[in-house]
Order: sequence, then structure tokens, then C-alpha cells
Amino acid sequence: MPKQLLRKRLVPLFLTGAFFFGCFICYLTTLLTRGEDAAFEDFTRRIFCEQVSSNALNLHYTLADPETYDIEPPAPAFGSLSREAFDEGHLYLENQQTTLEQFDTSELSEDNRLTWDILFQYLRTELSNDNQYIMGELLSPGLGIQAQLPVLLAEYTFREESDIQTYLQLLAQVENYFAEILSFEQAKSSQGYFMNDTTLDGIISQCNTFLSDGNDNYLARIFHRKLQDFPNLSTEQCDIYENEHTQILTQHVLPAYAQLVDGLELLRGTGTNQNGLYYYSNGQQYYTWLLQRTTGVYDSIPVIEKRLLGQLQQDQQSMYQLLQKHPDLTSQSLSLGQNAFSAEPGEMLGELQEKMADDFPKSPSISYDIKYVDEDLQKHLSPAFYLTPPLDTLSPNTIYINPASGLTGLDLYTTLGHEGFPGHLYQTQYFAHTNPDPVRHLMNMGGYIEGWATYVESFAYRYADCDPAISAAAWLNRSLNLCLFSICDVGIHYRGWTQAQTGTFLANFGITDQQAVSNVFHSILADPANYLKYYLGYLSFLDIRTRAETAAGDDFDMKKFHKNVLEIGPSQFPVLQKWLESM
Repeated sequence: MPKQLLRKRLVPLFLTGAFFFGCFICYLTTLLTRGEDAAFEDFTRRIFCEQVSSNALNLHYTLADPETYDIEPPAPAFGSLSREAFDEGHLYLENQQTTLEQFDTSELSEDNRLTWDILFQYLRTELSNDNQYIMGELLSPGLGIQAQLPVLLAEYTFREESDIQTYLQLLAQVENYFAEILSFEQAKSSQGYFMNDTTLDGIISQCNTFLSDGNDNYLARIFHRKLQDFPNLSTEQCDIYENEHTQILTQHVLPAYAQLVDGLELLRGTGTNQNGLYYYSNGQQYYTWLLQRTTGVYDSIPVIEKRLLGQLQQDQQSMYQLLQKHPDLTSQSLSLGQNAFSAEPGEMLGELQEKMADDFPKSPSISYDIKYVDEDLQKHLSPAFYLTPPLDTLSPNTIYINPASGLTGLDLYTTLGHEGFPGHLYQTQYFAHTNPDPVRHLMNMGGYIEGWATYVESFAYRYADCDPAISAAAWLNRSLNLCLFSICDVGIHYRGWTQAQTGTFLANFGITDQQAVSNVFHSILADPANYLKYYLGYLSFLDIRTRAETAAGDDFDMKKFHKNVLEIGPSQFPVLQKWLESM
């Protein structure tokens, strides 16, 4: 399974055409008085400020000090999910695109031209599908908002006492937010787009797990500990906050989950499609758009399938050759070799930093912490994750390890490569230290972000201090699994594979357990294009590097290549390729 990263997801900003008119007038005024670059930077700063302040949770996770951007904290709320709000947001994006096209890119600086290219591609993609509202989904057993929101609330940092108050106000809004989610699901049901019962069972099970502790919910226990650690807070004030927290949990949060469960149960059986997006009207078109949006890859589906199958054959051949050369490589020896590590996570990260020095540019000076997921959160979270810091402080940098995952040895080492060095932590910090336009932090470039972390995992396997044959086999095994599931993703959602057809495909590669097949099938049904974000992103980096190596020949410099990729930063792959070729 791919190593998941808990990343903050920004909610689209919904504004009216009146705001656009004001933007356009400001653009013309700035252009006349200060020039194209200044006008463009004013435009992107305005987008950033409006977007990041669209709700209090986004703002808190993105900026530690909003006043530096002259941002007034918004009223604590999670935003609207109504069709009217979506349509207003769509209009706003159209207006952004119209304003963006007014700029003369030949008059912009190199950095601003890059930002223009990324923003243009982003807006064009967002506006290129008319079915995204009703076919979108907020709920899923593992990655849905009902699973992620409590974690984001639990990790909500208390920097000053007003943050405690805002947190409590946000918590009180969960009931209203979930009511909007349920209304959205009811609309999906009435139009024939509701989820199947197996996915529904997973969501309800997750909700019931959250409800099972009642008032002794982990949010209460974590809130108590955070209050105890907060400086200069009297015992009396702590008691007041804890009583308020308990009241909100009892009257708003737990009822929100219970009402969501009850409302979803009433919709059971209305999701008549037991298979992928292919079987919905315009499902193939929607999946193509979703894949582009999720991965930043714009090749046709047949081209993507050919690339995946080509990599599958290549990895199979490499594995065959490795086993021919090392016939003693059994599953048991591979397991023993993976566990032949005695280093602690901190030592592993230090070693990774040292060993990456020949392949990657020097890292900015970064302080970071390794923490273990709170016992109360372990069953809800990924094996490990890096929680990105506010962009105005770039700290704290924390890698969380989930003890419940049982990560050890090579698995832990390469996971730290994915989350830390040269993965997410390193890439995030390196890009941030190039002082990019703030608006670039708001555009979700999942293919670049997760593709990079998966790409550098292959280096971490090579850096590992264990038998090279074992580390090579372990990486090939991971690549093969991700590739198989990515092919299934396309097969299920674009080609219309049923569970039986998916099982027939997987059986060709030794996956015959019917429960395992069912788990893969329903995981892909619930979160289309998720595997491709990791694996197609990885392959895109691999292909871009291959083109660079071919062009440079003996003069190819791996460290310089990575430096250029990191400095261009998160972007769609056609934009990344274009700018690499110009460097």
C-alpha cells in the first residue's frame, strides 16, 4: 500500500463577480502606475489572501501570523457545500482566468512567468469539467473528511490563547458542516451518484469507531494535554475551557457523527452502481479530468496505460534477473534482511541526509522533531506522515511515526526517506527557501508532491545499509505493487473492470486471495486516482530524468538535475518539463 501523507487540503474560495470587477480595476490601476510585474504580484497576493482566509482552519494551518499579510481572521466556519456556492466559485475561477490572460507574459520576470504558467494550467484544469460538483466525493473509509477532520482538529496548534477560543468555535461548527455534507450526499443519491453499500459500510464503521468512546473521546484527552502544556493558563481557566470543550463534544460533535450515520443509513441501497466511474454518465470524461487534476499529467489514458504496462514488464524482468542471480532471495530472507537495522529514527534521518549529499543539493538548515502518534489516534492514522508547517514560519517540522503500523528496519528507513530526507520535509523546505510567490502554496500539486516522495524512495532503498540484493528486491516489490494497483485504478474507473475482472488481472501476478482482491477493488472505488498520484507522479519524474540524461549524455549531473526540479517547485508535469528545458 502507498505510504500516505496527511496534508492540508485547501477549500476552494467562493466569491462573486463583484470581487472580480474590483480585482480587474486594481490590476489596471497598478499596471498603469507600477508596471506588469507589480500588477501581477498584486493580483496573486490578492488571490492568496482571499483564498487562505476562506475559512479559519485553512488560515491557521497556512499562516502563523496572518497580520503580516493584513488578513483579518474569518468567522470560524468550514465553508459551504451548496450548489449555489459551487457555481459562485466556478464563476470566480472563470474571472480569475480572464484577469490572468490580460497580463503580457513577455513583460513578466522569469519567476512570475513560471507562476503564470502554473496558475493558468491550474485554472484551465479546474474549469474543464462540468460534472465535478455532483460526481465529487467528500467521504471515504480512509481518506474522507469524516476521518481526516478529527485529526486536523487534534493537531490544531495553540500558539496563543485566542487559538483555543477559535478552536472551540470551529468545533461547534462541525454539526452544521456535517449537515451540509449529508445534504450533498442526499443530492448525489437523488441523481444516481451515491456510493455503493460496501463503501458506505466502511464510512459508517469509521464514524462508529469515533463515537464508541463517547465523552471520553480522544479529542477530549488530547485537548486536556494541550491545555496542560499551554503556558500561563490558570487552573481555573483550564477548567472553564475543558467544561466548554466537553459541552461542545456532547452537544455538537458527537451528534454530528451520529446524525451523519443515521442519514447515510437512510440512503443505503440507493447507490446502485457497484463498479467504477465508467458506469456513470460521462464517467470516463470525469475520471480523465480527475486524473489530470490529481496527478498533473495530461497524457491520454491509452498513453498512460502503455507507460504503466511498460514499467510493469521492466520491473518484472528486473526482478526475474535479480532472483536468477540471487536464488537465495526468499520471502523469509527478505523479511530478515529488512529487519537488520538497529538505528533509531533520528539516526536514520541523519544517515539519509549524509548519503543523499551526492545526489541532491544541500538542504537548508532545518530543525525537526520526530514524534510518535498519540495512542488515541493510532488506529486512525497512516504509518507515518509529515505535517507541513505554516509558510510564514516554516516550523515546526514534525515527522510522526505511528507505532501501530509496526514499521521497522528497511520499511521504516525508506518511509523516513519518503516523509523526511530527501522526501516531503526536504522538498517542502527547499522550495520554501526559494521565496516563491505565496499563491503557489495554495495550488494542490499532488502528482509532483507525492510523485517526488515516491521517486526519492528508490534512492532511500539504495542508501540503506543492508544487502544490496535485498534492498533492490524490496524496491522492485514496492514498485510492482504500486504499478499493479495503478493499472487497476485505470481499469476499474476508465475501462469498466468489475471485481471479477480485477481479480483475474491480479491473479496473473499471484494475488489470488479473494478478500485481498475485494480490499483492493473497494479501496480504488472509494478513492479514484489516489494510487496514480503516487505512482504516475513517480514515473513522470523518472521519464523527465531519462530525457535529461539523454540530452546531456556524459555531462548529465544528477545533483544539478534535482536542484533544477526543486527550484521550479510543485507544478504540473508539462510545465515542469517546459521550464527544465529552458534551464
